[in-house]
Amino acid sequence: MRGLKEKFSESLPPLLAFFIFTIFFELLVRAGVISSTLIPAPTQVLETLIEMRTDFLKAGQETLQNALCGLIFSIFFGGGTALLFSLFEILKKAILPFAVFFQTVPIIAIAPLLVIYFGFGAPTVIAASFIVSIFPVIAGTLTGLENVSPQQRDLLRIYKARPWQVLIKLKIPSAYSHIFSGLKVAAGLSLIGAIAGEFVAGGGLGAMIDAARTQQRVDIVFASLLLLSFLGWLFIATLNFINSQILHRRPFSPGELR
Repeated sequence: MRGLKEKFSESLPPLLAFFIFTIFFELLVRAGVISSTLIPAPTQVLETLIEMRTDFLKAGQETLQNALCGLIFSIFFGGGTALLFSLFEILKKAILPFAVFFQTVPIIAIAPLLVIYFGFGAPTVIAASFIVSIFPVIAGTLTGLENVSPQQRDLLRIYKARPWQVLIKLKIPSAYSHIFSGLKVAAGLSLIGAIAGEFVAGGGLGAMIDAARTQQRVDIVFASLLLLSFLGWLFIATLNFINSQILHRRPFSPGELR
């Protein structure tokens, strides 16, 4: 019961702020202070969501699936790459600078190439989502793996732990907070990459936004942005739930290695 009260108290301020801003913009648009062709009234956005609910539901599911696939790929490949970098310093020195450089290239500039390589549709969108979200996973995991306490490492040497035991029992648990932080960043970026991919490859909410731009339908754009915000919240909420379940486990004890 106490946990529910704490969650409610944490959720109340942003909910109140959301309702206040919604009413504020509704009044400004109705009073003519802000043109509805630039910023639609919240009630207009709601009406658009209801009228086009089938289209939004289909597009939202497509964007969710593509972003989720890209995020899953980035978790597995990014985490595996970070583990290899941690185990083999030569690989880190040889490949990591290229990964950093590649991350600085805007995905919207790479997306046309992805269409050439993978064609229109989901493969290009998943690839764009993967490319954008993999670096935070690599960076967060690698940072955590390299920040292991020397005293803890020496303690495991006393227990004659094998390299894989050091990795599983010490490095990964010690890196968990960094890994989780990287995953939260990657979750948001996976949606950004998916939308960028959909702009050029078609499908999902990205295609709806692009079509609405040519039609000057700002209500559709705002409705799509609202759904994207919900998807982002859904990703973060899921990660927070998984994090809470993992943290309930019993902490590691060096004696378990014997």
